[in-house]
Amino acid sequence: MTFGEQPAYLRVAGDLRQKIVDGSLPPHTRLPSQARIRAEYGVSDTVALEARKVLMAEGLVEGRSGSGTYVRERPVPRRISRTGYRSPQGGNPFRQEQAAQGARGTWESSSEQEAASAEIAARLGVDVGARLMRTRYVFRDGGEAMMLSTSWEPLAVTGRTPVMLPEEGPLGGCGVVERMAAIDVVVDNVSEEVGARPGLAEELMTLGGVPGHVVMVVARTYYASGQPVETADVVVLADRFRVAYRLPVK
Repeated sequence: MTFGEQPAYLRVAGDLRQKIVDGSLPPHTRLPSQARIRAEYGVSDTVALEARKVLMAEGLVEGRSGSGTYVRERPVPRRISRTGYRSPQGGNPFRQEQAAQGARGTWESSSEQEAASAEIAARLGVDVGARLMRTRYVFRDGGEAMMLSTSWEPLAVTGRTPVMLPEEGPLGGCGVVERMAAIDVVVDNVSEEVGARPGLAEELMTLGGVPGHVVMVVARTYYASGQPVETADVVVLADRFRVAYRLPVK
């Protein structure tokens, strides 16, 4: 192989990928067999197998037990709109998106206390082991899980107040800004970092992904006078969503 030349399995995977993208191999079509790939491209069984593995890792095809490998239906990415103004639906991207589209999604949540890990302690500016309220969410649209979220709030801020449980009480589900205002904590800033990583097995199982599927993670932290009062990780399948920001120019 000369410098800059792709390995054979990547060239085969690239050609098959292009056929999937341009519709020559439409969704639910069976991928050419290993023997056919070998004959059509003049490659070995090993190369044909590795090419198929690449497409599976990219989430373009899926194996069906006893039947073969098929092209997966490619979802049309939905937009998560993030703006610089305060939303009456609270800070969660799913709630903002649902409101913008006039849709009515549903969500499930559960809260429990836990000790701050080193990572979350650093994000919240608290000591490792500090008591937190952790809340996990599954957001659904038409019954289908679309988005996961886990949030953490220091009990030093919310403990023994009416807003200690984010989804319960008179302000349950109102969003961080409104809940904190009820206990005289004025949220004045929010930061978000968007990244990607391979999905965890439990995340992919809930969201309907396949092994190797990439997830997008929005790490969001709310601040009051420079002190973090809530941090959260919002997780979606990367091929289903695009994060769109619109921020004011000052």
